[in-house]
Amino acid sequence: MPITVTRTTRETDITLTLDLHGSGQADVHTGIGFFDHMLTLFASHGLFDLTVAAHGDLHIDEHHTVEDVGICLGRAISQGLGERAGIVRTAHSYVPMDEALAFVAVDLSGRAYCVFEAAWHTPRIGGLGTDLIGHFFESVAGHAAMNLHARVLYGHNDHHQCEALFKAFARALDAATRSDPRRQGVPSTKGTLTL
Repeated sequence: MPITVTRTTRETDITLTLDLHGSGQADVHTGIGFFDHMLTLFASHGLFDLTVAAHGDLHIDEHHTVEDVGICLGRAISQGLGERAGIVRTAHSYVPMDEALAFVAVDLSGRAYCVFEAAWHTPRIGGLGTDLIGHFFESVAGHAAMNLHARVLYGHNDHHQCEALFKAFARALDAATRSDPRRQGVPSTKGTLTL
């Protein structure tokens, strides 16, 4: 079922709709071309339906827009999971992109934690500062209440490294959110995955 999250501050105005069980359709407009590209391929490779309409203070820089889209995406993931009953819960993915290789592991544990490791070779990829890529993943993890470990193992082209990361995140999240037909209730010995 699609989940819509809105966030309006003095810095951004965002409406984001996510269907975790979609078909990979995306309609993304953040004002940051490379970020739109990453979110679109995230939807495509995770088979999520994603629409994003974001208007931010890009005359300052892209920080608030990237951060707040991450917050909205994290909230949509969390709401879409509900009580997280019957899901696989943990998954990981390695994705190559030409010379680059990225790894992402997720645990939809109800606990927020992010470990992000990447060595960038340039300060920007198009209109996106490379320092914001890790911050985006931190924002998603925090508001989705998930453990998210993301790492670029190697590569020398920043576009390829970032693309591999977003694809790996998509594939890991898709696998973790799938229903496990053998699972009764939430996949936890505690009996809950929500705070």
